[in-house]
Amino acid sequence: MSYKTILVQVDESRHADARIEIASAIAAAENAHLIGAAMTGVSKFIYETMATSPTDPGITPFIETLRQRAEATLEKFERIAQRSNVMSVEKRLIDDEAVGGISMQARYCDLLVLGQPDREEPAAIAPSDLPESVVMHSGCPALVVPYATPARAVGNKVLIAWNASAESRRAVVCALPFLKRAAVVHAAIFNAESQLQGLDEQPGSSLSHFLGRHGVDVEVKVETTKTDIGNALLSLAATLDSDLMVMGCYGHSRFREVLVGGATRTILESMTLPILMAH
Repeated sequence: MSYKTILVQVDESRHADARIEIASAIAAAENAHLIGAAMTGVSKFIYETMATSPTDPGITPFIETLRQRAEATLEKFERIAQRSNVMSVEKRLIDDEAVGGISMQARYCDLLVLGQPDREEPAAIAPSDLPESVVMHSGCPALVVPYATPARAVGNKVLIAWNASAESRRAVVCALPFLKRAAVVHAAIFNAESQLQGLDEQPGSSLSHFLGRHGVDVEVKVETTKTDIGNALLSLAATLDSDLMVMGCYGHSRFREVLVGGATRTILESMTLPILMAH
C-alpha cells in the first residue's frame, strides 16, 4: 500500500505553511499527487440563492472576495509544494464550507492532511470540530497536524495506540506507508485486560505478527493507567520522543453532529504531535 493521492487543507491560518510543508514532504516521499484544497467557506446553499437572486448587490461581491482570498492561499500552497520537489501538484478552489467540501473531496484520496483548529483564530473558516467531522463523514484517514508543532519530519518514531478495535485496526492499516519507513515503531496498550478482552494471551502479540509480515518491527508497551487514556498516550509519546501517533477515531455522527469518545476528544484538544486518525 502507498499513498497516491494526498489532499491538504489550505487556508489563511498562520499555521497553514507548516501543514503544507508536512503534506509536501509526504507526497514527495510517496511520489504522490498532492492536492491543495481551499474552501471559500460559504455553504453551497448560498449559491442556490445566488442563482435565484443574481442581481442581489450584497451577495456576488462578497462571494468574489472570498474566492480571491482562497485563490491567494492556493498560490502559496503551490510555491511550497514545488519548493519541496513534489512532482504532481493540483490546486482546487471549492465553493463550499470546510467540513462538507473537504469530506466530499476526500472520497477520492488516500490521505488527508488537516490542521488542529486553533482557538486563538476564532475568525478562521474551519470549525472547531473539523478533523473529527471530516474523518467521520469521509471514510478517509487524516493526518492531523497540531498548531503548536513546527514543520519537521513526521513518521520516524511512531507510536500506535492499540486496543484491537475496528477503528484502531483501520488506522494501523492506513498508516502502513509511515510504519514501513519508520526507524522505530512502538505500540501502546493501556489497561490490556479490559481493552483486549482476552484476544491475546500475550497482549500485542497478534499485532506484532501482523505488522511483521509487512516488514514492520514493533515494540509493544503494555501500560496501566487510572487516568484518562488520552492524556496517558500523550505523556508516553513525549517520553518516547514520538513524532507521529496512530489511533482510531472513536464516536459516531448524526448528520453534522459528531459525538467522539473521551480519548479521541482529549487528544484532539491537547495533541502535541501529529496524529493519524481513521474511523
